[in-house]
Amino acid sequence: MNIPFLGDRRRKPGTRDPEGLGELLAECELLRSQVSRAGVRLDDSPASLEALDQMVPGSWRDDEDTLTWLGNDAGLYLGTVIVRTVPGAAWEIRSDGQPVVRLASGREFDVVDSGHAWAAGGVPELSQLYAEVAEA
Repeated sequence: MNIPFLGDRRRKPGTRDPEGLGELLAECELLRSQVSRAGVRLDDSPASLEALDQMVPGSWRDDEDTLTWLGNDAGLYLGTVIVRTVPGAAWEIRSDGQPVVRLASGREFDVVDSGHAWAAGGVPELSQLYAEVAEA
């Protein structure tokens, strides 16, 4: 997911963002809107990822545009939970504009790609991905 509106916020690969990129990426408006209609509250916790995994896919899988945006949001939300709960995890923007989460170990995790896979098929589950990353 290239984020062209970031403008001056785009960083060189390997740099950290102390100025609020995480807050921008955490918005996930479409995802939050979709799940609130189903009574799910996203509180940036690992438990909320489990709640997302339990949702029955709505009509989003029938609409290519919604599926794409929801996949982006699901990935960004997964990244938000990781960054806020896994020590040493931080957002980075790769040179191609893709937001990724870099763990303290140096491992890079493409959360947007994972979000697209989840939105399209429900697997791998977001909570499962979180557990794998949190253990790393």
